[in-house]
Amino acid sequence: MTTQSTQASPRTALTAVDPSTGAVVREVPAATPAQIDAVLDRARSAFLAWRETSFEERAALLEAVAAHLREHVEELAPLMTEEMGKPIGEARGEVAKAAWAAEHYAAHGADYLADQHIASDASSSYVQHLPLGTVLGVLPWNAPFWLAFRFAAPALMAGNTAVMKHDPHVPGCAAAIEEAFRAVGAPEGVFQTLHAATADVEQVIRDPRIQAVSFTGSDRAGAVVASIAASEIKPAVLELGGSDPCLVLADADLEEAARVAALSRIINAGQSCIAAKRVIVERPVHDRFVELLAAQLAALVVGDPREETTQVGPIARAELRENLHRQVTTSVEAGAELVLGGEMPTGEGFYYPVTLLTGVEAGMSACTEETFGPVASVMVAEDAEHALSLANDTPYGLGASIWTETSRGEAMARRIEAGQVSVNGIVKTDPRLPSGGIKRSGYGRELGPHGIREFVNAQQVWVGPARS
Repeated sequence: MTTQSTQASPRTALTAVDPSTGAVVREVPAATPAQIDAVLDRARSAFLAWRETSFEERAALLEAVAAHLREHVEELAPLMTEEMGKPIGEARGEVAKAAWAAEHYAAHGADYLADQHIASDASSSYVQHLPLGTVLGVLPWNAPFWLAFRFAAPALMAGNTAVMKHDPHVPGCAAAIEEAFRAVGAPEGVFQTLHAATADVEQVIRDPRIQAVSFTGSDRAGAVVASIAASEIKPAVLELGGSDPCLVLADADLEEAARVAALSRIINAGQSCIAAKRVIVERPVHDRFVELLAAQLAALVVGDPREETTQVGPIARAELRENLHRQVTTSVEAGAELVLGGEMPTGEGFYYPVTLLTGVEAGMSACTEETFGPVASVMVAEDAEHALSLANDTPYGLGASIWTETSRGEAMARRIEAGQVSVNGIVKTDPRLPSGGIKRSGYGRELGPHGIREFVNAQQVWVGPARS
């Protein structure tokens, strides 16, 4: 994002490149200032009517959109495969998960926002949850459908309207999400895709027709969004990067821990904020665990994301692959051992091999930076206390997992500096449960009851003695 200028930003095209070939597959002109103004006008006008609807009416819209997604999964999933390289099986699952988010809030949003009665000196006193206005969602490319509904479903159910500024590399996905609302007869302006250039986002955040911002992306971009929103005194929720630790202690089920760690590391070709990026293993079981993990990783099928058998597709863009390879090579130069992968492929597309590094230590790129790709980094811990120290030695705090005896894991979770901890399981997002980070991984929560309450006015009502 750039500093706001008094001159209009140059019109640019939002370009989608097929990462399996490097070929341009779609170009969409960026919105003009007049088009941006029209989108915001429609959103504001729609809000004035949408906020007056009942929870039942809002739920009916979300249920209809969810049904549309499920009915058209074979048309929608390939858009992700084409624009950002998600394996087709994962892409179908993402469409279904987006539908689940809409269905969940349709079923539970009214309960989440029920009035809260609190005893006081009033004859009646309570908190009611009222919509704020139009919420702007600024979203990344790595889960185009899921992240759209993670933002939009609770916002709409709460009575807000939604404007989605998606990543410029997934314009086809963004258009299809808006079309899903249009296809089921959503009121005009309730949900809109804004094909804006990145340079125009600041002016959109500052526009008085926008009342709140939901941002998912890097911590650097999140800091810019947060500062702009704060300067306008607008609430924001930030879900930023992660360098999630996976602690494997000596009493862990090593086979299961290795299987799940491998899965967590390679979902979406490792391009996930909540993937297990630093695997911290207690020394007595380190060598055995590395053997198990290496076997799991070596067996994975890397290839064309359109093939049903592919488990790991390409990296989304060339520059992202180059940065990932830099992180691997500089870590090896600093003393890490390359057990698997680590060589830049030749040929078309932005593929990168599944890679395993051991002997990773604090200060190495693979430890201090977020690795966005199929690269597993293993660190050794002398004991459980050392493992906790290593886990918390990061500027990030998104998710974490612990593999140990259950009650011990739950006790250790209280000492992990992360917004989400899984004990003997994979870190994942679920519409029923709140998700979000601390430290440089952001603030606020999405999903569950906490997520829908982020963008409402928790209005206190105090009622005096009854009068006729």
